[in-house]
Amino acid sequence: MDISDLISPSAVMANLKAGSKKQALQDLARRAATLAGINGKAEEREVFEVLLERERLGTTGVGAGIAIPHGKLARLDGLYGLFAKLDQPIDFEAVDEQPVDLVFVLLAPESAGADHLKALARVSRLLRDRSVCERLRGCDQADAIYAILTESAAPRAA
Repeated sequence: MDISDLISPSAVMANLKAGSKKQALQDLARRAATLAGINGKAEEREVFEVLLERERLGTTGVGAGIAIPHGKLARLDGLYGLFAKLDQPIDFEAVDEQPVDLVFVLLAPESAGADHLKALARVSRLLRDRSVCERLRGCDQADAIYAILTESAAPRAA
C-alpha cells in the first residue's frame, strides 16, 4: 500500500493554524469529512467525535512532533487520509511530551479490518523517517508536501 492510495493532493494542508489539540482535530475533521464525501455539520461532528474518542483511549501523538489520529466510521466507502503541517507546534499530549507539528489523519470504514492496520503501519513507517520529516517541515506548499509524502513508490523498510 502506497501513501498515494490514502491521500490526494487536495488532502494536504500546509501551515494549518491551530492553537490546541481540540482545535486541530476539529479543523482536520471538517476537511476529512469533505474529502470523504460526507459533508455537513453532523458528519463533521461525527468524524471529530471518532477522532476524539480514539484520543481518549491514548494519545496518537507518537513522538518526534508527529501525530496519527485515526478512527473508523460506518458510512465510509474506503480509506481516507489527510496530512497537515501545522504553522506552529501544539501540545498533543504526545508520548515524548514534545509538541506536534505533523499530523496524518486516517479514517477507515468499520469493515476495513486489516487494511486499516496496514495503512496505519505504512503511515507510521513513512513518518519515522527523519529525513522525510525534515523535508516536510521545510516545505510551505501543499503540492510540494504531497510530492514528499508520495515520492517513494516502494514501501520503506520497517
